[in-house]
Amino acid sequence: MNTSCTTRTRPRPRPARALAALLLMAALALAGCSGAGDSGDSGDGDKRAADIKAGPDAGGAAADGRSGGEASSAKKPPKLTGVHIIRTAALSVRVKDVPDALDRARTVTEDAGGIVGSETTDRDGDGRERSRVTLRVPQDAYEDVLDQLAGSGRLLERNITAKDVTDQVVDVDSRIATQRASVARVRELMDRATKLSDVVTLEGELSNRQSELESLLARQSSLKDRTTLATITLKLSETPAKSGSDDDDPGFLDALSGGWAAFVTALEWVAMALAAVLPFAAVAGLFVFLWLRFVRPRRPRRADGQDRPGQPT
Repeated sequence: MNTSCTTRTRPRPRPARALAALLLMAALALAGCSGAGDSGDSGDGDKRAADIKAGPDAGGAAADGRSGGEASSAKKPPKLTGVHIIRTAALSVRVKDVPDALDRARTVTEDAGGIVGSETTDRDGDGRERSRVTLRVPQDAYEDVLDQLAGSGRLLERNITAKDVTDQVVDVDSRIATQRASVARVRELMDRATKLSDVVTLEGELSNRQSELESLLARQSSLKDRTTLATITLKLSETPAKSGSDDDDPGFLDALSGGWAAFVTALEWVAMALAAVLPFAAVAGLFVFLWLRFVRPRRPRRADGQDRPGQPT
């Protein structure tokens, strides 16, 4: 009786232990999933925090760097940055009307955003008008203005030069920065100086350094002006008048007009010769008239009177 009771009560604890083990495993599984989810959420949170610190344009900048940058580089050609070039040109053009061509050159320059510099107008030995004008135009409109000016008449000469002064610009900028820092240090020393001799010495040094700084600033301004605006020297000359005899062969009318001109010229010379001889002819005619009228009729009578006494009786 007791033995059967013991055999019935022993197998009961086994299902309880199995259930407890299953519950423990489920709890561990749930804890692992929640830990993984928390770690993922914390990673996303850190990413969001980094995005917030970077600013609202961080994501857009990255996208623009990939798409917008590629699109812009495909549409527009790359431009040279940090390059400073001085461009000059000299044009000699022959036109029909110099004042009209000069007005057009001024209009083209001003429309391009440039300025008109010195201007000289005179006449050559044949009386033809000629002008020389200096034009300053922006670098981006330089080629367009040059083509328009060259097409205003017959191009006689075209000379273009380009000089790279990037090294000079960089050197001047660096020296200006150094000189400004040097002037600032001298001023600080002047503020700290207590002796009069030190103040006088520092004032002389400051004056020298400021003078050198102003010289560098003037050079920088000149380089900036010449690299920003290109210089075009335009020479305009008037077209010489063409004569028909130079281009066409002489015809019948030309020969007739030439012969008539020669005939008239010959008549003029004959008339001039007659006019020159006329006074002498008049005097000679007067002597002849007097001879025939008064002298000659008397001579035969004297001859007859002389002969009569000598005749034989």
